[in-house]
Amino acid sequence: MAEVIKMPRLSDTMEEGTVAKWLKQKGDKVEEGDILAEIETDKATMEFESFYEGTLLHIGVEEGDGAPVDELLAIIGEEGEDISDLINGGGSDDADDKKEDKKKEDKSEEKDSKDESDSDDESDDSEDSEKGDVPEGVEIINMPRLSDTMEEGTVAAWLKQEGDKVEEGDILAEIETDKATMEFESFYEGTLLKIGIQEGESAKVDSLLAIIGPEGTDVSKIGTSGGGSKKSKKSESKSEDKSTEEDSKEKKESKSQTETKDGGRIFASPLAKKMAEDKGIDLSNVKGSGENGRIVKKDIENFKESDKAVEAKADSAEKTTASVQPYTPAGEESFEDRKNSQMRKVIAKRLGESKFTAPHYYLTIEVDMANAMSSRKHINEMPDVKVSFNDMVIKASAMALRKHPQVNSQWTGDTTKIAKHIHMGVAVAVEEGLVVPVLKFADQMSLTQIGGNVKDLAGKARNKKIQPAEMEGSTFTVSNLGMFGIVEFTSIINQPNSAILSVGTIVEKPVVKNGEIVVGNTMKLTLACDHRTVDGATGAAFLQTLKTYLENPVTMLA
Repeated sequence: MAEVIKMPRLSDTMEEGTVAKWLKQKGDKVEEGDILAEIETDKATMEFESFYEGTLLHIGVEEGDGAPVDELLAIIGEEGEDISDLINGGGSDDADDKKEDKKKEDKSEEKDSKDESDSDDESDDSEDSEKGDVPEGVEIINMPRLSDTMEEGTVAAWLKQEGDKVEEGDILAEIETDKATMEFESFYEGTLLKIGIQEGESAKVDSLLAIIGPEGTDVSKIGTSGGGSKKSKKSESKSEDKSTEEDSKEKKESKSQTETKDGGRIFASPLAKKMAEDKGIDLSNVKGSGENGRIVKKDIENFKESDKAVEAKADSAEKTTASVQPYTPAGEESFEDRKNSQMRKVIAKRLGESKFTAPHYYLTIEVDMANAMSSRKHINEMPDVKVSFNDMVIKASAMALRKHPQVNSQWTGDTTKIAKHIHMGVAVAVEEGLVVPVLKFADQMSLTQIGGNVKDLAGKARNKKIQPAEMEGSTFTVSNLGMFGIVEFTSIINQPNSAILSVGTIVEKPVVKNGEIVVGNTMKLTLACDHRTVDGATGAAFLQTLKTYLENPVTMLA
């Protein structure tokens, strides 16, 4: 019976996927667990495996083409099977008919060979009883749902190995979700009897992750849990002995390794591929430490280019410089079309939604930072204290929001929600782009507490350890590009916030004080406001209060 495979939703924001590469072609044999294709989502390029076995009868989306989630991706079935109805869209709604046909086939087979059918029933009953027979004291741990949108997880690293003692609260593994890489701790104590998902491998939520219990307990009969990977009926009906299966597996793994050495596909986890792309590392130069030579996260982190590779790059650069020809103003105008990745498409969509649905306007004010610089110097003379100008801006903004609550609001259409709490979003640059950790109840924090929390959250973000809950719930956002020497800029509002503050660098320049021209230090702040919730006078009043706090930091203590 042919199985219809649809474009999967591989991340919470994915609406469309692009087939980067087909690893199986039409007519190829497919085993359960084989990688069918590499699919580019809005966040990464991920390997997509088959949960069925058979022949690849139809490819619905060609390499380089995109398709919406749930669009026909491929069809797997028996060689020569008629799939014209499935290609025309009949395969998505006739599951009940298939089940009914299957029942009829079963009845026919039962009439032909009743004894054989009875034997199969007894075997099935025995198998069911074995799955439900969990030894006393044994705890089965399934792939956890570590975020509200998580459907699948990848084991980035195991911190415990089979046979290790485990205490309650010990970190078992690092699991990569659709949002971050998180530590997963054990709620049980005992011995790690079995690891169900190896490093670099992915599995659905509720798949068997590990088994913990008394040392020496036999858990060989415990299979996958209810949320585990699906198996085809054809696969389940086979009765090969264990040694034959192991020999077959070793042959397949050996074949994969040989193909890689001969210039075939490089085996690497999705996370390793993304890290290598970001760092400009050629995966063909990396030696994998995972199963069957698979390249995993730690291989990319530990990779160092050889001296020969560095010298080759230097020689190439010298040759390129030497071969530069004088510019001649002649030639043909031309363009190169590059297909946008799913990530770029989603970035464009989200920014467009904010920019074009919220009527933005901008207010800029210049702040004298002389007193702020002096105050910061005295504060940082205290032992074990380090406060930045950004910390001062966050504190001053939080206090100004308390006096101007209309700026601390959200537009919902029928109502305007004015938040009585102040949660400050702080834009932090990471290798993959930009994340916004949230300081909750920031108006109640001291400058040193704000500084410590920002440093902690920024470190987690850069090390991919930040939790989804630590990036949710902001009511106002601060974006600071002053450290890059940017004097003034505007930001797009981080919805559902009503405003975002853009912070420029401190500039030393001539200013007029008491009728005289003197050297001063000023900083420009630009407030982007949603005109549906924040009127011009309201935004201006907020900036005046913010200016007062920054020009006279002592007033923040009043």
